[in-house]
Amino acid sequence: MTTDDISVIAGIDTHADTHHVAIITNYGKHLADMKFLAVGSGYREIAEYITRYGPVIAVGVEGTGSYGAELTRVLIHEGFEVKEVNRPNRQARRIHGKSDPLDAYQAAESVLAQRGTSTPKTRDGNVEALRVLRTARTSAMKARTAVLTQISAILTSAPESIRAKYRGKTSESRAKSMATSRPTGDITDPLVATAVTLKRMAARHAYLTTEIDNCDAELARIIAEHAPALTLIKGVGTAVASQLLVTIGDNPERLTTEAQFAALAGVAPIPASSGKTTRHRLSRGGDRAANSAIHRIVLVRMAKDQRTQDYVVKRTSEGKGKKEIMRCLKRYVAREIYRVLQNPRPGLLTNDLRPRRLALHLTQTAVALELSAWPKAISRIERGATQDRVLSERYRAWLSEQPKVSA
Repeated sequence: MTTDDISVIAGIDTHADTHHVAIITNYGKHLADMKFLAVGSGYREIAEYITRYGPVIAVGVEGTGSYGAELTRVLIHEGFEVKEVNRPNRQARRIHGKSDPLDAYQAAESVLAQRGTSTPKTRDGNVEALRVLRTARTSAMKARTAVLTQISAILTSAPESIRAKYRGKTSESRAKSMATSRPTGDITDPLVATAVTLKRMAARHAYLTTEIDNCDAELARIIAEHAPALTLIKGVGTAVASQLLVTIGDNPERLTTEAQFAALAGVAPIPASSGKTTRHRLSRGGDRAANSAIHRIVLVRMAKDQRTQDYVVKRTSEGKGKKEIMRCLKRYVAREIYRVLQNPRPGLLTNDLRPRRLALHLTQTAVALELSAWPKAISRIERGATQDRVLSERYRAWLSEQPKVSA
C-alpha cells in the first residue's frame, strides 16, 4: 500500500464554543485529532486541517442542525461532502467511555461504515427563512392560546358584574370587547384590578394576533416564490406548506425516493400482521410536526374532498377502521407531496395563447418574427411541450398589445 492509496475521513464533535476534529484513513486507522474554536476563523482552520492528511472522502458532523450548523454551511461551500452523524455508537461508548476525541473518531468511523449517517440540510435558502419565521409564529401561537386560557380562568372567579358583561361570547369576541374597554377607579378595588388585568391581557392577545398575521403573510410570500405548486394541493395552506418545506429542507434532492419522505414524515406503514390477519400500523417515528401537517391535510380532505370521501366509504365497506383508513390516506398524501416538493414550481399555463393568437388571425410564423424566435418554439409553448417562462410571458404581453380584430 502506498501513500497514494490513502484517503481520509474527518469526524467532528460539535459544541457551543469548540469543535473537536478527528481524522482517520479510508482503512480506519486513527491519524490525528485537534480542538478548534467555534468561530469564523476556527471554521477556516478546520477546513485547512482536514485536507492536511490527504484527499478527503467525506466529513461526518454531529449536530448539523444546531452547534454544527454554520460549520456545515462552511464545509459545503468549500466543496466537502458532509454527512450528518445522527447519533453516537452507544456500544462503543459503553466500552471505551466518552470524550470529545472519542466522539469525533466515532463520527468519522460512522461515515466510513456508512452507519447512522444522512445528508444534512443545507440551511442556506428560502426554507431556512421559513424555519426561522415559523419559530416566531409557533411561539406567538402558544402565547396567544395561553392568554385566552388565562382570561377564561380570571373570568371564572371574577365578580358577577364583569362575568355578565362577557357571558355568551366566544373567546375571540370576548377578547376584542375587553381590549376596547375603559376601566376606571381605584386599582386597589378587586373589581377595577380585574377589569384592568383583562384589558391588558386582551391587548396582548391583539398584539399576538397581529404578529401571527404578519408571520403568515411573510410565509405566504416565500412559499409563493419558492414552491407555489404546494399550496395548490387540496388541504394545504400556508402553515402546512411551510412545515412540509422545513421538513424536507433547502435541498430536497437529499431524499431520493418518496418512500424516504414517507419514513421521514412518520407515515411509512409498519407491518403489524399476525396469523390470518394482515394489517399495518402507523410509524411512531419521523418528524412529528410533518406528520401533524399531513394529518391536517387528511382531515380537510375527509371533510371536503369528494374523492377522499368516496375512498373512505369504499374502505369502510371492506371492513377497515377509521384509523387504518387515515393511515392509508396519509401515505397517499405523502406520495403526492413528495412529487410536488421535488418540482416545487407549477407548470406554465399556456393553453390560452393559441386561442388568443387565432382570434387575432395571426400565424405562428408571424408571432415568431415579432418575438425574434423560431416558429417551432412558439408551437411548443402553445402545446405546453416546453417551459420557457420568459418567452411565454413575452408572448402573452405582446398579444395583449395587439388591436382586436372585428368579426
